Amino acid sequence: MYARYVKRLLDFVLTLGGLILISPLLIVLCLLVRIKLGSPIFFKQKRTGLNEKTFEMIKFRTMSDARDANGDLLPDTERFTSFGNFLRNTSLDELPELFNVLKGDMSLIGPRPLYPFYLPYYTEKESLRHSVRGGITGLAQVNGRALLHWNERFAMDVDYVQNITFLGDVKILFNTFYKVFKKDDIGVPSVTEEGGLHIVRDVQRPEYLVDYGTDKNMPKFIQGVAGNE
Repeated sequence: MYARYVKRLLDFVLTLGGLILISPLLIVLCLLVRIKLGSPIFFKQKRTGLNEKTFEMIKFRTMSDARDANGDLLPDTERFTSFGNFLRNTSLDELPELFNVLKGDMSLIGPRPLYPFYLPYYTEKESLRHSVRGGITGLAQVNGRALLHWNERFAMDVDYVQNITFLGDVKILFNTFYKVFKKDDIGVPSVTEEGGLHIVRDVQRPEYLVDYGTDKNMPKFIQGVAGNE
């Protein structure tokens, strides 16, 4: 009953209250992003949600539009600023995802939504992660996050889906706040950065390697897309 009815209601109520509470912070961040990184303030990326439906995840942008003499965007490493790194290292860039939760695309707690071109590479069991709404945080995020390999991460996602409880969600939520405060596993290199799921599982399909971002500061294709969750 909790997973089917109560969870979504709590998501809506808590998110609405949270957005009202942190609205001054959001306004300040919007202004700082606009001043330091330019426009647009947000970037959107297509992700896979409930029942494998695609939606646009919203985040604060973390890179500038710095270009070379020919007008081409500089490499990602040269477009990161100290402010952009601050947003990522504190997970503040994730705050706009609360609007995704309010809309019903996401949940506060659940498997992290990944890229649509990963769909052909899940096993049947791993696909269970899409039987619930993806979350801003989840079981894998409080148990290793970037330090987890794909198989470990998906195993935790499935375990969560098959054992959703109110107390379990509360525990994950509090552990998330604790880890963000302590900066545990935040801003560390991802063990999956050297290869997206399609590469790791060696079933490459070039037709899936397309631009899924709408923000100019995102590269056409990032081999380490998992590191930019």
